[in-house]
Amino acid sequence: MIATDKRKAIYLLHEEGMSLREIARRMHVSRNTVKTIIAQQGQLPQTIRQDKQQIDADLLRRLYAECQGRIQRMHEKLAEEEGIEVTYPTLTRMLREAGISKATNKRCHRVPDEPGVEMQHDTTLYTIALAGKPYKITASILYLRYSKRRYLTFHRGFNRFQMKCALHQALTFWGYAAATCIIDNTNLARLRGTGKAAVINPEMATFAKQYGFTFHCHEIRHANRKAGEERSFWTVETNFLPGRTFESLEDLNQQALQWATERLEHRPQGKAKLIPAKAFEHERPYLIELLAHLPEPYQNHSRGVDQYGYTAFGGNYYWVPGESRADVTVLEYAESIKIYRHRELLTSYPLPADDVRNKPFSPQGYPKPPHGPNNRKRPTQEEEKRLRAMAPVIDGYLNEVLPGKGHGRHRFLRSLLALSRKMTPELFIRSIQRASRYRIEDIQTIERIAALSLQQGSGILPVASVDEHFTKRETYLEGSLTEAPDLTIYQDEDASTTAENTDNTPTDPTNHE
Repeated sequence: MIATDKRKAIYLLHEEGMSLREIARRMHVSRNTVKTIIAQQGQLPQTIRQDKQQIDADLLRRLYAECQGRIQRMHEKLAEEEGIEVTYPTLTRMLREAGISKATNKRCHRVPDEPGVEMQHDTTLYTIALAGKPYKITASILYLRYSKRRYLTFHRGFNRFQMKCALHQALTFWGYAAATCIIDNTNLARLRGTGKAAVINPEMATFAKQYGFTFHCHEIRHANRKAGEERSFWTVETNFLPGRTFESLEDLNQQALQWATERLEHRPQGKAKLIPAKAFEHERPYLIELLAHLPEPYQNHSRGVDQYGYTAFGGNYYWVPGESRADVTVLEYAESIKIYRHRELLTSYPLPADDVRNKPFSPQGYPKPPHGPNNRKRPTQEEEKRLRAMAPVIDGYLNEVLPGKGHGRHRFLRSLLALSRKMTPELFIRSIQRASRYRIEDIQTIERIAALSLQQGSGILPVASVDEHFTKRETYLEGSLTEAPDLTIYQDEDASTTAENTDNTPTDPTNHE
């Protein structure tokens, strides 16, 4: 295709009287092309596509409504019911040109940066190592568009209550709020609809009203409407997370607070080299100043009290003052809980670290409760770890006989650890080795094995005596008609032990004749 400028040059040379042959020679095009361009007066012709297929627009609208906007289903119905064969790309183009389907590539109008007008909030999910172990953590950022201030927090999960806490923490730290908060179409704040038609959840609208701002959702697939927020997450990925280690979620949030509110505040941002701390001083008069004592967001939880005075919350147990077992109301805040009964504040507790579970707590100023919680879990991970660390034979024994879960598993581990403390490690290991050989799971039997070993003095138990004429017994003859059992699992790999057992037929050591 001949470029527009070249077409104009050919036409102007013709207007000046140059021959067609000379124009063709100098412009390196054929004479027929020169004639065509002169006939078109040097303009690029507007070609109109002549479709091989024409589908009635009313038919497309009817099918679009019947299929609820699912174009793939429309494509199937056109072929199956209407007998119209059309390619899928052609069908989507026809729908766009007819204005039936919604365009997915609408332009996003540019919004000027005005002080005090807008802030943006969003979240994303990261995999972050805490104390060397990876966890999925939700990052939340509140971003002032004009001054480019950021407030970064991390959460194990992120629900509506945590969204309120994150916004409250950021806004009270700044002391100011912008008039509008741009968000995506998240269900945490949106009730129904999308973009301009979105209806904000009444709970979140009431929450925002306390701070003087309103939520606004951007259009679907127009994430650039909050491009400053998206760029903030890129800065977190490339500047905050690399090269840092975190011991806990609390340590992660502490480092995030220092990084976002101290380091980034005084670092030049963007091509304009804007410093957020200085820009915020200019923006401050245009922002909405918050009240000094805004109440923290909280949520209610109804809880019972056990016979020892504890109420369960968040995987831990909190002692309730008094002697009544009536139900209490627990108010959960971002960093603490308060326990009420009949509108009377009984006590309050700071929330423990995120990884603390199954712990009892009592308030300061009260004597320590004499009993622990009734339903407190008693795990045996520490007991199992100590037993396995004693010797490889004990580790293998536990792999063979330890129940997968339930009370039996915990009871067995506690009993076995208590037995190990009643004897020397050498005697305990020898007893477990013999118990493992004979698949013994009873703690009392293991204890008898140890007692028998002590009686022998040398610590080596003899092989259980076996009647050499057992093959002539009536019960043996009766059972000989059945398939022989597989006794290979009882064979000891230790050569010395094999030498002791001359007939390679182990028997229960506790059933001596």
